[in-house]
Amino acid sequence: MTKPIATILVLCGASLRSFVGVLIRLLDDATDFQILFYRSISLKLVVFVVICIRRKANPLTFFKSIDKHDLLMGGWLAAAFTTYIFAMLLSSVASTLLIITVAPFLAAVIAWNWIGEIPRLVTWPTMTVATFGIGLMVYDGANLGYSLGNICAFISAFCFAVMLVVARRSRKIDVLGGTFMAGVFSILLGGLTSLIFDGDLAISQLDILIISFMGAFTIGIGIALITTGTAYIPAGEVSLLVLIKIPRSNLALSVLG
Repeated sequence: MTKPIATILVLCGASLRSFVGVLIRLLDDATDFQILFYRSISLKLVVFVVICIRRKANPLTFFKSIDKHDLLMGGWLAAAFTTYIFAMLLSSVASTLLIITVAPFLAAVIAWNWIGEIPRLVTWPTMTVATFGIGLMVYDGANLGYSLGNICAFISAFCFAVMLVVARRSRKIDVLGGTFMAGVFSILLGGLTSLIFDGDLAISQLDILIISFMGAFTIGIGIALITTGTAYIPAGEVSLLVLIKIPRSNLALSVLG
């Protein structure tokens, strides 16, 4: 796969992910871990189908192919998924999405120190501007009572950045196995914590439909496209391309509002 095609895939994936914040705001009574549980089910199923079709492999062959890199990517991505939901619920969508822009800086620095991948010169000015914007959002968030949500957003960005670097370090052409494992880990985490803290997994049918759509299309296919292109693009550049979701999300929110 060429870098231009990989770039298009990442951009398409970012566009699909841009509506996550909007869909979360449409939910009625689902709690954070219930969202994580139901969203991860549809996410895992879609990624599983994509993997089998793309690799032309049966389920048993796929499960045998899962290695330590997939488990590591899955763990970091599951952590990013979880903290992202908390950030959306505990802070504003705009604040969360802007803080996520720290991911390029983190990914570039981690990749530079871990795998010796030197960022392109044009990457640094963009990351500097993003970091300045994050500082403003964190300052405003402290005044508005969004501090915990902003912290969750930063942790999500860090986890996503590490996942991208792990994907690059694995040198895999197809890193969808890590996305699949993220869904598995998120289902276990979401299900267990929902039963412990919420008492059950019962939510309205409308919430289930919205969350399932979110997991299958906006995240499942979106992440599948992003992680497919990640193998051909430096980690810092992938994070910058993913940021296309921010203006699209704000536009969607303004239309709904």
